[in-house]
Amino acid sequence: MKIIENSVIFPLPSIELIKREEKMWRILLPKSYVDFIQRSNGGKPVERCFICNNRHYAIDRFLCILEDPEEHELGMYDIDVVLTQIEDRLSDNPDLVGIELLPIATLFAGDFVCLDYKSSKDNPGICVWSHEESEQDMPVTYFVADTFEKFCEMLID
Repeated sequence: MKIIENSVIFPLPSIELIKREEKMWRILLPKSYVDFIQRSNGGKPVERCFICNNRHYAIDRFLCILEDPEEHELGMYDIDVVLTQIEDRLSDNPDLVGIELLPIATLFAGDFVCLDYKSSKDNPGICVWSHEESEQDMPVTYFVADTFEKFCEMLID
């Protein structure tokens, strides 16, 4: 996947930072996504459109992983920052420790592309999380792809 030049958010996350986040989120990120975020942290894709549930979606930018998001001018795109804003609408289990839906890209109008761990902790799929339809402890998602790789293949200009 091509990323628009100068749209990557630096510094790129170290593998140590990614491992700390995985431990906090209680998940393992797919290797393809780890490779992607280590080179394209928060970048804007050239091919940014995809179809899901008979709707066209456009990625504004991928989210990033930052050591100190509050100290960064683009810290609002940090995954942890986004999680704190919408976490009570990302699971139907209020007692859940860890995450089931991990936002990885922001879409037009407040929706997010997420890694979906609900059906498999080892092989997350990709879904769109709908902010307008989701309520506290009642997330509404739409299946997009079985893997991050398949999702990337779906993107068009």
